[in-house]
Amino acid sequence: MTDAKHFDYVIAGAGTAGCVLASRLTENGKYSVLLLESGPRDWYPWIHIPIGYAKTMYNPKYNWGFETEPESELKNRMLYWPRGRVMGGSSSINGLVYIRGQAEDYDLWAKAGNEGWGWKDVLPYFRKLEGNERGDSQYHGGSGPLACSDIHERPELMEAIIRGGNELGVPTTDDFNGAKQEGVGYYQLFTRKGWRCSTAVGYLRSARHREHLTVHANAHVLKVLFEGTRAVGVSYQHEGKTIEVRAAREVILAAGAVQSPQLLELSGVGQAKRLQEQGIPVIADLPGVGENLQDHLQFRLMYKCKKPVTTNDDLASFWRRMGIGMKWIFQRSGPMCVGINHCGLFTKVLPESKTPDIQFHFAALSAETAAGKPHNFSGFTFSVCQLRPTSRGSIHIQSNDARAAPAIHANYLSTQLDQRCALEGVRFARKLALTRAMEPYTLSEYRPTAQVQSDEDLMEFCRQYGVTIFHPAGTCKMGSDPMAVVDSRLRVRGIHGLRVVDCSIMPTLNSGNTNAPAAMIAEKASAMILEDALK
Repeated sequence: MTDAKHFDYVIAGAGTAGCVLASRLTENGKYSVLLLESGPRDWYPWIHIPIGYAKTMYNPKYNWGFETEPESELKNRMLYWPRGRVMGGSSSINGLVYIRGQAEDYDLWAKAGNEGWGWKDVLPYFRKLEGNERGDSQYHGGSGPLACSDIHERPELMEAIIRGGNELGVPTTDDFNGAKQEGVGYYQLFTRKGWRCSTAVGYLRSARHREHLTVHANAHVLKVLFEGTRAVGVSYQHEGKTIEVRAAREVILAAGAVQSPQLLELSGVGQAKRLQEQGIPVIADLPGVGENLQDHLQFRLMYKCKKPVTTNDDLASFWRRMGIGMKWIFQRSGPMCVGINHCGLFTKVLPESKTPDIQFHFAALSAETAAGKPHNFSGFTFSVCQLRPTSRGSIHIQSNDARAAPAIHANYLSTQLDQRCALEGVRFARKLALTRAMEPYTLSEYRPTAQVQSDEDLMEFCRQYGVTIFHPAGTCKMGSDPMAVVDSRLRVRGIHGLRVVDCSIMPTLNSGNTNAPAAMIAEKASAMILEDALK
């Protein structure tokens, strides 16, 4: 740690976006940056081994382990929400899948009045962040900090799934991030030579020793400090001490869709009545803070397999486990390089949809929970989620204690459209499992059982077993309407010297996994911040 108390920029959160910001803002050597992370450094070995996803999913040292409030449409269940609490944030503990979403997602942002956020505007930043092993192309970058790798092995079960998708009219694709998203095929992953490539690895590792960058781990930000309506610094705790630091230019919140709105409210920015009830002086009355919460809800259909070709079988055998380990140690290949999901599928199931409205993650294993202990039978999982949910929830503080978890109300399945899409997605998954290509593999349905057939029973399955696929967004949304929190340059409305840069600024959730969009948002924000610094 340094004794310096003044920096040009102070960044709260060293997750996916925070690491990108810290790297880009210190590249030219002109500006000093303090990066604060509540969790530890990313020294835990299992963070860096792709299959280590299972070792961090429930580890409180590296995972916030939030829970929602009881979800009324999910039988009042409280859903577990893992979020990264470590350098690299959720990019250090996620499932590694590289998906940008659809061009239409970003054009919708622009049409809503967010100038500069259309597909043609954000594609250059996606290309800039990407170090794709396929090299530079119209849609991809080959020299960016985040390594993107192909899955080179072709397990027979995954090949059968792809053929089954073809039977249902879904074409094979080798690039979900190319000209169009629709298709079935193998995912690309944020890995390099068998290792995870988080933003802490891709961006921060090379920047850590820059003279103008200071990084503090185990530093929990308490609130933003203001002089009038200008953000001038932050207060944070480290080793039992409360420390205040000043930001000469800007404070940047990059704490994610759960904790960025929480920090705003703790700092006096939010709905005035809510803040006053918690005894927090109001700096700016912004009723949209914490509202507009969106997330992808997944339904995990599990099957017993006729052949012992699943990861369940690998992990049940001492010799096969040894083989997996040796394959990774000596060849940097095999299941340890992939994590959980090999393949994906994007297609339309609702007649009014013009682009894919559901996504699959296919895993050659089955367990009661994500990253849980595998079943003692040969099993595989079809996980399906709706890409553009219309249900909206909220995240708000419950006290003025910065260590207390906020109240998360996701409001899953609260609209008729979301319920329709859930039913059709589950039906599509069942059709896929019964295709000719899957006949040699599908022994029986483990969950839901074959007796579950009616709309009512299928919806009961969705309500009983639906879980998050870990993509919260939208709680500090970008826009110009009364519920917008930031403008199109991600500046907090009504405040000077304060921005939010993470998935919370999304007006609407992108159609797919959120790690790549979070990095893109930070790349674009870094460019805007540096532009504004010259004015």
